[in-house]
Parts: sequence; structure tokens; C-alpha cells
Amino acid sequence: MDLRHISLCLAAVLVGSLVIAADAEKEKFSAKCLVAGKPDAKEDKFAEYKGGKVYFCCDNCKAKFTGETAKFAAAANHQLVATKQFTQTKCPISGQPVDESKTVEVGGVKVAFCCENCQGKAAAASEADRKEMLFKNAAFDDAFAIVKKK
Repeated sequence: MDLRHISLCLAAVLVGSLVIAADAEKEKFSAKCLVAGKPDAKEDKFAEYKGGKVYFCCDNCKAKFTGETAKFAAAANHQLVATKQFTQTKCPISGQPVDESKTVEVGGVKVAFCCENCQGKAAAASEADRKEMLFKNAAFDDAFAIVKKK
């Protein structure tokens, strides 16, 4: 082996290491506190909820959630989808199968609908109303399912 070949091999290893590091960086935990709404929820500040975990920035927010779970249900359900613990299975408005070309983004989560009518209802609502409409317990329980762990 000549020096040029060795240099190329080392460069390839270095580039491969950077790609692996970049992929690991993408997989870092990231969630908004569902009570405070700030993007600083911590992986070790959580409560068990619907078979998954919901995350908070502090113990005070966790206590508020556990004391008034119903008040924060839509935000908690949204976070379960945003953290990829739950996935969409049906239209949250009609309960029908979804058309992946009919979507609306809700707080960074793409939600699909069965038809333009349902898509239009969601698109016309304010962000807060949209989150409540699509992630309230009745809609969530009908249209989303827990992701099975491997």
C-alpha cells in the first residue's frame, strides 16, 4: 500500500465517522414541554400516559399535568405523536382511512385526512383550535395508535 492509498482510507473512515455522528445527533431527544410549551422538555422529567411517556421541563409542570390531566390531554396526545410514540391510522375528524395527499401541519406534526372537506376544516382553524380539534381524546383515541416496540 502506498501513502496515498492509506490517506484515502483514513479519509473514508473519518467521513464515515462524521456521518454516524451526524445520524446520532439527529436521534437526540427533543420535545416541547406540554404544559409550558417551551422546547426544553427533559427526557428524565416524564409521566406515563396512554402507554407512552409525556415530557416536561420541570417537576412543577409534571405536577400540573398529573393534577389536571384532562386539561392537557390534547397537548399530551400531540406530544405522543410528535415524539413518534403514536402514529396516525385514520382521519381524526371522520374516522375514515386517510389520503396522504390531504395533510395539515399541527405544531410540527403532519396530520392526514380522508378528504378535502376534513382537511379544510382543520386548515381553517387557528393553531390552538386545530390542536384541540385533532388531538382531543375522542379524536386521538379513534385516529392514532401506539407504535409497537421492536
